[in-house]
Amino acid sequence: MLVLLPPSETKADGGRLAPLDLTTLSMPKLTATREALVRAVVDLAADPDESLRVLGLGPSQIDEVRRNSALWTSPTAPALYRYTGVLFDALAAKSFTKAQRTKAYARLAIGSALFGAVRAEDPIPAYRLSGGSKLPGFGTLGSVWKPDLSDALLDEADGGLVVDLRSGTYQQLGKVPGAVTATVLTEGPDGSRTVVSHFNKHHKGLLARALVLSRAEPTDVRGVARVAAKAGLRVEIASPSELIVLTH
Repeated sequence: MLVLLPPSETKADGGRLAPLDLTTLSMPKLTATREALVRAVVDLAADPDESLRVLGLGPSQIDEVRRNSALWTSPTAPALYRYTGVLFDALAAKSFTKAQRTKAYARLAIGSALFGAVRAEDPIPAYRLSGGSKLPGFGTLGSVWKPDLSDALLDEADGGLVVDLRSGTYQQLGKVPGAVTATVLTEGPDGSRTVVSHFNKHHKGLLARALVLSRAEPTDVRGVARVAAKAGLRVEIASPSELIVLTH
């Protein structure tokens, strides 16, 4: 089973591992595109004002540009611990035992505008690039990644089930045919159901944690639903490829 998480805009600083070496990352068929994008982002960072504009950032976020300027030289950390925010707080990877961390490395991957996708153990630097960004000299990132990302993810899954928890923007970079997706809906007192961003991210983090820690190896949406329910999540099966997670 491969559980595919969305990235976060926020990332932890620092790291204890060697600077970025693209040849050490999983899914090597993505290396050429990764290198082209990293070089483009570093080049763009040489013009801070233009970098802020292209990345959709404000002047107070100039540190994000400085991060991008040092992509080749800054220390790296496993992707599992690089990304931060609501989903990753709920995943709570820092609480994993050594055995649980090994399972997380085996089961988790994370979508990325810069790297396409990485496995949880892949060493990456802090960076800023969103799925909706458009770098000078490139089309949309969807057009950049679509030729190779879907195949790379299928290869990485190696015939096993893919649970795709990425947001729509990142799914568009490279869809995974046959993947199980999850929709998180907040249910009001009147029975109405809506998507609330915070709860969406939080409950996807809880679902990912349940799938990491489970001894089960789900092969379809029903298996994913059983793992989720056992972890205390309210779920419904909407279709053979979609799970609904309900929250109040």
